[in-house]
Amino acid sequence: MTDWAFWGCLPFLVAALVTDIRSMRIPNRITVSAWLGGLLAQSLMNGWHGLLFSVIGAAAGFAVMLLLHLMGAVGAGDVKLFAGIGAWTGFIFTAQVIMYSILFGAVIGWIIALRRDEAWMRLRKVFGTVAGVVVLRNLGIAKSGGGYLLKFPFMLAVLPAVVCTYLYY
Repeated sequence: MTDWAFWGCLPFLVAALVTDIRSMRIPNRITVSAWLGGLLAQSLMNGWHGLLFSVIGAAAGFAVMLLLHLMGAVGAGDVKLFAGIGAWTGFIFTAQVIMYSILFGAVIGWIIALRRDEAWMRLRKVFGTVAGVVVLRNLGIAKSGGGYLLKFPFMLAVLPAVVCTYLYY
């Protein structure tokens, strides 16, 4: 990944942060523009190799985030945005951003839970669900507990993750 790819992707991430904070949504005009812009930029700068680099990065970002979306952890806009991040920055950078985003998201979630005095209640529910799955060997228990998920704009975790990945890449 090169500096120009990071700086090219950054305006889309800032726009996504603003809209995610305001409405808890990331519109398609941002995500699709990021994806197409990454494909085009990589193709123009690096030819067929750049296009392949971009397609693999976009597919990886989309696929991993789609799994998280199906588990209820992120929204559909986040899934599409990570396809855009992957299109600009490639597979390895995107995988690192996903890892850092999850770590930052966990920290943000715990800060919110502690501020709301919900930490112990959430821990009890998590341990209760895990114990129910282990004792009863029924995964349906884990799926039915989704009503207590903590929601916040995931871009609050993604933007610092992108910056950390860029600094330590």
